[in-house]
Amino acid sequence: MEGHIVITGATGIIGAELARRLISSGRKVVVFARNTQAASGKIPGAAGYVRWDSDMVSGEWVASLDGAYAVVHLAGKPLLDGGRWTEEHKAACYDSRIKGTRALVSAMEGLAKKPEVFVSSSAIGYYGAFERCEDTAELAESSPAGSDFLAKICHDWEVEALPAEKLGVRVVLLRTGIVLSTRSGMLQKMITPFNYFVGGPVGTGRQCISWIHLDDEIAVILQAIDNPAYSGPVNAVAPKPVTMSGFASELGAVMGRPSLFPVPKFVVQVLMGEGADYAVKGQKVVPGFLQGQGFRFAWPQLHEALADLIGNGK
Repeated sequence: MEGHIVITGATGIIGAELARRLISSGRKVVVFARNTQAASGKIPGAAGYVRWDSDMVSGEWVASLDGAYAVVHLAGKPLLDGGRWTEEHKAACYDSRIKGTRALVSAMEGLAKKPEVFVSSSAIGYYGAFERCEDTAELAESSPAGSDFLAKICHDWEVEALPAEKLGVRVVLLRTGIVLSTRSGMLQKMITPFNYFVGGPVGTGRQCISWIHLDDEIAVILQAIDNPAYSGPVNAVAPKPVTMSGFASELGAVMGRPSLFPVPKFVVQVLMGEGADYAVKGQKVVPGFLQGQGFRFAWPQLHEALADLIGNGK
């Protein structure tokens, strides 16, 4: 097989939607997954389903990379969806990203026909986290890395992807913000209390939310796959970050509910431990590269983005 697109993490909300869009457009997709049977049920129509996880440094999966047009690497253990943070949880989150990326790049070295492009997931956590929007200037791709745990994960994750450039592979480092979807992530979690008229911001409400509609996230990845101008770090965020209070107010307005009941940090700490420090902080990130490329966001305004997602169950 040649010209196919390999996707890791394809059973997540971003990967599944990306695979669906590619398959529906006639592209050949090969899904790398820990459970191939579950993946085939969730993502029908792929050209192949290959057993892979971040601990597999070699195996039959390597042959599926040969001749691939693109590798889109989205796999990684969820950081904030696992309850309380422990040292074991943090190590598993780190290792799943570092080891998986290292294994993919190492496998590319021995391929007869290497991929044209490697789109490797990262996150805006790269820049560090701040308690208030006014604590930081706008962060573009040229801004330095932060010094906290999430920043270290993102920095080291990207370091593992970059050696693919020496193999002649175009590398895109996808620094994704908070992806909005009613099926997963922050928005899904906030909808439930708003449904019961007890919704509100998390923490002080003064932290920045750098968000992106799921449709625009997929559009960015599709551009990264096919547009040779895309290379290096790309901030996948909408043009206008908002405060958490502003986000909650817009969500309440779209749902016809008040935004009156903030979730105090101590409550988040009870549930998440150390992870609470990141759940109540944020980054003021702007899509400098995308704007320079003339990327057109389908959903640049938060109110319209939320209305579309909630109205259509995306």
